[in-house]
Amino acid sequence: MMFSRNTMFAAAAVVYGASSGSAFAPSNSVGNVISRSAPSITQQQSRQYSSTKLNMAGPAQVDLTGKVAFIAGVADSSGYGWAIARSLASAGATIIVGTWPPVLRIFQGGLKKGSFDADSDLPDGSKMVIEKVYPLDAVFDSPDDVPEEIKNNKRYAGLDGYTIEETAKAVEADYGKIDILVHSLANGPEVTKPLLETSRKGYLAASSASAYSAVSLLQKFGPIMNEGGNMLSLTYIASEKVIPGYGGGMSSAKAQLESDTKVLAYEAGRKWGVRVNTISAGPLKSRAASAIGKEPGQKTFIEYAIDYSKANAPLEQDLYNDDVGNSAMFLCSGLARTVTGVTLYVDNGLHAMGMALDSESMRKD
Repeated sequence: MMFSRNTMFAAAAVVYGASSGSAFAPSNSVGNVISRSAPSITQQQSRQYSSTKLNMAGPAQVDLTGKVAFIAGVADSSGYGWAIARSLASAGATIIVGTWPPVLRIFQGGLKKGSFDADSDLPDGSKMVIEKVYPLDAVFDSPDDVPEEIKNNKRYAGLDGYTIEETAKAVEADYGKIDILVHSLANGPEVTKPLLETSRKGYLAASSASAYSAVSLLQKFGPIMNEGGNMLSLTYIASEKVIPGYGGGMSSAKAQLESDTKVLAYEAGRKWGVRVNTISAGPLKSRAASAIGKEPGQKTFIEYAIDYSKANAPLEQDLYNDDVGNSAMFLCSGLARTVTGVTLYVDNGLHAMGMALDSESMRKD
C-alpha cells in the first residue's frame, strides 16, 4: 500500500485517539460483559513439594463495586478511554475522569445535553454515570510548570488546578483513595514528520505528552491508590514495528511507555502493591479517526488499516473499542491480581504476523 504524507497523518489517531476520542471504533454497547469476582485459591502441602490448587466456586465474576476509577483522557464517547470507563462501570466501579482543559466545556456540555446517552448503555439497562470531570493537562506536573502563555490562553480561561499534582490532590479530597488509574493520553505535535525531519522540541514534546505523563500520573496518584490497584495505559504496535507516517517521535514515545510499564510495575508493586500494565490495540474506526487523512477518491488511513488487519490478522473479525474496554476490565480486576508489567495485544493477533498475506509478492500466478 502506498500513502501520501497527508493520508498517513491519520496514523496519529491510532494512539492519540486514546486521549481525544479517536480510538477507532463505533461505540454501540459494552457487549456481553459478565460481572465477575476473583476465584478463591487454596494451597495444599505434600511431603515432596508444595502445590497450588485453584478452586472455582461457580463462574468467575468481576465485581468492582466500591472501587474508584480515574480515567485520564476522556473527551467524547468514541475513544478507548470511554470504552474502558463503561466496562468498569458495568462491573460497578465509580467513574471519574480527567479532560484536557481546551475541550472540557464542550465535553461537559455534551454530558448535560445527553449527547452521549446512546453510548452510555450498560448491560443491566442502566446508564453509565461519570461522577465528576476534572480539568487535566498532563504535560504539567505542578503549578510551577505552567507558563504564562497557557495561564493567559483563552481556552484555559476560568480554569485552574489542572496540573497532575493538583488533580491528584483534588481527587484525594473528593474520594480519598482510588483503585484504578487509566492513562489514555498521547500527542505528538510533529507526528506527520518523518523521524529524520523531527526537531528536538517536537520529539521531546511527544515523549512528554505520551510517555512521561504516565510516569508523572503514577508518581502523583500512586500514594492515593489502594493496595492491589492497577494502572493501565494504551500503546500501539509502532513501538516495535515501523509504521510509515507515524512520526514526530511518537513511535519512540510508545516504546518508552512500554519499557516504563515494566519498570513501574516493579517499583509501584514494591512501593504500593499496585500493578502496572498496558494494552496495545489494533485499528478501530471512530468519528475523529475517520475525519483525518481523507483525500478525494481515497480511503482514509484508518480504513486502509482496518482492511489490512482483516486481510492479514489471524482472526478475521471486526475489532471494537468495547473489546479494548473488556480487556481493560480484566486487567483492572482481581482476576488479574498476579498480572503486572504486561503489554496485552488486543488486535486479533495482527502483532504476531511477520508477513503480509495480501502482499503482491504473495499472489499466486
